[in-house]
Amino acid sequence: MADGGEMDEEAMRAFFPLSFGKAPARPGGASSAAHSSTLRKPQNPSKPKPSTSAAASDDDGGAMIGPPRPPPAAVGEGDEDGGGMIGPPRPPPPSARGEGEDEGGGMIGPPRPPPAEEDDDDEDDDDDDEMEDDGDVGFNRIPLSNEIVLRGHTKVVSALAVDHTGSRVLSGSYDYTVRMYDFQGMNSKLQSFRQLEPFEGHQVRSLSWSPTSDRFLCVTGSAQAKIYDRDGLTLGEFVKGDMYIRDLKNTKGHISGLTGGEWNPKSKETILTSSEDGSIRLWDVSDFKSQKQVIKPKLARPMRIPVTSCSWDHEGKRIVGGIGDGSIQLWTIKTGWGSRPDIYVEKTHTEDITGVKFSTDGQILLSRSMDSTLKIWDLRKMKTPLKVFEDLPNHYGETNAAFSPDEQLIFTGTSIERDGQNGGLLCFFDRKKLELVSRVGISPQYSVIRCLWHPRINQVFATVGDKKEGGTHILYDPSISQRGALVCVGRAPRKKSVDDFEVQPVIHNPHALPLFRDQPSRKRQREKLLKDPLKSHKPEAPVNGPGYGGRVGTTKGSLLTQYLLKEGGLIKETWMDEDPREAILKYADAAEKEPKFIAPAYSQTQPKPVFAESDSDDEKK
Repeated sequence: MADGGEMDEEAMRAFFPLSFGKAPARPGGASSAAHSSTLRKPQNPSKPKPSTSAAASDDDGGAMIGPPRPPPAAVGEGDEDGGGMIGPPRPPPPSARGEGEDEGGGMIGPPRPPPAEEDDDDEDDDDDDEMEDDGDVGFNRIPLSNEIVLRGHTKVVSALAVDHTGSRVLSGSYDYTVRMYDFQGMNSKLQSFRQLEPFEGHQVRSLSWSPTSDRFLCVTGSAQAKIYDRDGLTLGEFVKGDMYIRDLKNTKGHISGLTGGEWNPKSKETILTSSEDGSIRLWDVSDFKSQKQVIKPKLARPMRIPVTSCSWDHEGKRIVGGIGDGSIQLWTIKTGWGSRPDIYVEKTHTEDITGVKFSTDGQILLSRSMDSTLKIWDLRKMKTPLKVFEDLPNHYGETNAAFSPDEQLIFTGTSIERDGQNGGLLCFFDRKKLELVSRVGISPQYSVIRCLWHPRINQVFATVGDKKEGGTHILYDPSISQRGALVCVGRAPRKKSVDDFEVQPVIHNPHALPLFRDQPSRKRQREKLLKDPLKSHKPEAPVNGPGYGGRVGTTKGSLLTQYLLKEGGLIKETWMDEDPREAILKYADAAEKEPKFIAPAYSQTQPKPVFAESDSDDEKK
C-alpha cells in the first residue's frame, strides 16, 4: 500500500479503540477535513513558538529536529526495510554518523535524532537534566493547533469539571445552571444533553467529580451543597445550619453562601466545602444531615471572615484554605486534629484568594488572587513565596491556577480590562525556571476564569464569558490528543431520511370552537372610549346638603319628583306643625266607638279606665 494510505490509516486509528482494527482510508479524509475546520485563528500571542514547536513534536516527541513530518516518514521507511543500510540504528557507529552527514541524508534522515534518543536514555540517570528536558517537551506539547467551543450559557462560566476518563464535561455558570456534555454522544453541533438548575437564583461556584466519576458535587451561592449522579439526578442535599447560633461548631451546616468545594481525591465518601460564614466543613456523602468536622480558621480578631477557596492535596490527607484576610492556612488530617492550622501564613495577598492548588508531590502550592498575582510557594519554606507573577488581571472569585499533566508547567487565566487590548489569555509558566513561557490568546472580548489540562486526553479546557454570554474552549491537537473533542468533531449530524417522517396528529382543541371560545377582547374598544372626551367624562357626584349652582340639594328628599310635588303643593307635610299629643288623641273617639284589634277581645272583662282629675285651678280653667 502507498505511504499516503498508510498514514491515513494510522491517523484514523487514533479515533477508535484498538479492538476496532484498522479503519478504511476514506473516512480519514473526512476526519482531517473536520479538524481543518477547527484550526485555531491567531489570537495575537506574545510568542509564536508554541504553535510551531508543538507541530515539530507531533510524531516523535522531540523538539530538536527541523521539519516535523519528513523525519518520521524517513524513519518509518528505514524500519520497514529492516535497517539494511546502516545496520541497527541505535547506537550508530561514529564513522557511520560522519558518512551520513557527508552523504547529505542518504541514511535514515538527519543525524541528530539518535543523540536525542541517547540523551533521553541518559535522563533516567540524571534527575536535573530530566527536569529541564521534560519542561521543554511539556511546553512543546501544549495542544494548541485546534479549538472547539461548548456554548449554551448566557453568562460567564464560573465552574468546570471533567471526569477522570475525559468523556463527560460539566460547566456551571452565573446564569444559575449546570450543563452536561458527553463527548461520546455529541456530534459536531456540540450541544449539551442535560441542563440543571441546582438552586434557583444562586450562581454556580464549583463542580467536582467523585474519584469513581459516578457522582459529582455542585456548590452554589446558597448555604447547601448538592450531590448528583452521573446522569444529573439529585441524590441529596446537605443540611443548612441555624443562623442564630453564634458558635459555628454548634451548627449542623453552613449558614451563609458557599464559596468552594471539592471531592476527596482518594475517598469517595468525603467532600470539602468552604463558606462565607468563615468555616470549612467536611461532609460524609452517606449522611446529609450532619457534617464530620468543622474547621474554624485562625484569625487575628474574633470575627467572621469568609473562606474564599479550599482544596485537597493529591493524597487527600491535607487541606488548604484561602482566607478573606489574605492568609493561607493548611491542616493535616490526623488523629485528634482540630481547627489549629499546621501552617499559617498571614498577609499572603492583599485581596481575596480565588484559587489554591497542591502539586502531586505535595511540595509546591499555587495561590491565585484578585490582586492580579499568582504566587508559587514551597511548603517546606512558607515564609516567602518562591516566585510572584504579576500583571495577571483577575476580576472573578472563581479564577484558578493549575498544573500541566507532567507538572512542569503552571498556567492560569486572565480577565479583560477596560483599556486593555490583550483579551482573555492563558499564561503558561515554567515550574523549574519560574519564568513566563507563553501567553495564549483564548478570547479577544471575554475573560478566562477556570482552566484545566486533562492528563488522559491531553486537552486544555478554559472557561470564558461576561454578563451576556459564556462558553468553554477546548484546545487540542489531533496528533497528540486522544478521544475527547476528537470523537465528536468528526461526527456529522445525522441527516434526515424518508424513514424519519412522522405524521403529526391533528389536535382538536374544544376550547377553539365558537361554543367554548372566550369573549373577544375589548381592550382596543376601551382604549378608544378613553380617548373620547364625552364618553370618558366622569359623572358628577350627587350634592349633599342644600343645592347650589342650579343643582337640587338633598335636604328635603333626594328625589326630584318629591321636590317638585312639594313645591307644587301636591304633597302637604303638616306633621312638622302639629302637636304629637293632639295628633294621637284625635283618633281616640273613633277607636272607642269602633275598636278593631285589642279592645274587642277584652270588652267583657276590661275595667273602665278612670283618669285622674287635676286639683290645680289652672288646669280646670
